[in-house]
Amino acid sequence: MEQPYFDVVLIGGGAAGLSLALRLAPHARIALVTKGPLPEGATLYAQGGISAVWDQNDSIASHIADTLNTGAGLCDEAVVRFTVERGHDAIQWLIDQGVPFTRETRPDGTLDYHLTREGGHSHRRVLHVADATGRAIEMTLEQQARRHPNIELYEHHIAIDLIFGKKLGLADNRCHGAYLFDRTHNHVKALRAKFVVLATGGAGKVYLYSSNPDISTGDGIAMAWRAGCRVANLEFIQFHPTCLYHPQAKSFLITEAIRGEGGRLLLPDGTSFLEKFDPRAELAPRDIVARAIDYEMKRLGAECVYLDISHKPADFIKSHFPAIYARCLEFGFDITKEPIPVVPAAHYTCGGVMTDLHGRTDLEGLYAVGETAHTGLHGANRMASNSLLECLVFGQAAADDIHAKLAATPPPPPVPEWDESRVTDSDEEVVVAHNWDELRRFMWDYVGIVRTDKRLQRAKHRADLLLQEIAEYYGNFRVTNDLIELRNLALVAELIIRCATLRKESRGLHYTLDYPELDTSQPPRYTILTPPSFAERSGSAAGSPN
Repeated sequence: MEQPYFDVVLIGGGAAGLSLALRLAPHARIALVTKGPLPEGATLYAQGGISAVWDQNDSIASHIADTLNTGAGLCDEAVVRFTVERGHDAIQWLIDQGVPFTRETRPDGTLDYHLTREGGHSHRRVLHVADATGRAIEMTLEQQARRHPNIELYEHHIAIDLIFGKKLGLADNRCHGAYLFDRTHNHVKALRAKFVVLATGGAGKVYLYSSNPDISTGDGIAMAWRAGCRVANLEFIQFHPTCLYHPQAKSFLITEAIRGEGGRLLLPDGTSFLEKFDPRAELAPRDIVARAIDYEMKRLGAECVYLDISHKPADFIKSHFPAIYARCLEFGFDITKEPIPVVPAAHYTCGGVMTDLHGRTDLEGLYAVGETAHTGLHGANRMASNSLLECLVFGQAAADDIHAKLAATPPPPPVPEWDESRVTDSDEEVVVAHNWDELRRFMWDYVGIVRTDKRLQRAKHRADLLLQEIAEYYGNFRVTNDLIELRNLALVAELIIRCATLRKESRGLHYTLDYPELDTSQPPRYTILTPPSFAERSGSAAGSPN
């Protein structure tokens, strides 16, 4: 059979992937690959909104300053400026696509977009669609992608690995496509392309408790690493302070906007506590709030704390947070009358595959955008609602760069078909399930909100053993969706542990009892891990902070 060939293979269908696809589709044939149905991903569940300078009393300088402050000295200021300056245009593009941002009538009688405020922001600058912003964006862009004649959908396909020159024995080491596992028909196919874009999201499912959807298994980060790309700052995992605590409420996030609109966090006895940890109290950045909750839960032996906005008028709550109100009601909580039980959960991967301002990685022809990428925007802690902004800004930047190179880039060479001649069907799937469970538990226990060297050593030992077992299993049996995800999760877990071990200080989202203070003896540095294949061709040393 003739191998499919595209201008671009785009892996991932969230805000970053869809915005890139729609901007590039008038000029290129695109294969849009998604692990499940197209809308299923982190964007769909994003509640709060998108930050941008919209109000005349706000400023670019203020948004930049807030982002730098939240990032605890590790943001790349040039990247922050690049992103923030493009915020207004990114929002306007979404409005032009039909995203129905929430409006309000101003005191002077004019109708304008409602702006809310979240942790770390000094102004109201978060545009939103009630409390389901991500869903509105995803559904709006999905409809356009399905209709576009230059976008061919590969739903229910999971990428296994990238195809690149070194793997093919070519002189150049360009990325030429990817191998995909068709989850519906259980077979592997090769897609060739001039360019490949990773927009696969983060790696929240490496932890036992996460706000992320099940597909967030670090696939893009793992594939890029295996292809020789550097990764950075993976120790900075953002734990969202407030996920609904209920045995049946799987991964249901309670938006930070509730705190922005006056919600208060309370101990089980009803007393407030955040003011003891930070003068900004409920509006402190997420790392501070999550650590405060974690500390109080451990101090008291409590299963959860409580988020209370019931002092606000019921109509206000129902109109501003309709999805959360309805969802909590399903579990027996009326948030207009009582507080919500909440716990922290792994939420956002601040590090990732290293890219430049165009989304380009270390491998020629390979781009990474969205949560998969490390752009330098977030530093040691992501400020609320900057993530969707990053998706849109870098989705456009990568689309523009690919468009400029498209005509001059030759078609990819033929690639070998996937070889399963020496493997068999597995007769012990329990191994995959057991390893998956063990991985997520030791990551939660040892590499969670508060860390120590001893915990990290234990985690590294277990991760190394798991990687050996998985490599042996992978080499003997046919691939399955669960095996592909486990292989990726175990690798990303090991990279997170290595990054955390290298950082001998507490900064932003990385807090260790062995080094509780900032290291002020030298300028703040990224933690960069370099795969052996990259080190061989560049002379770089692997696994050192830079």
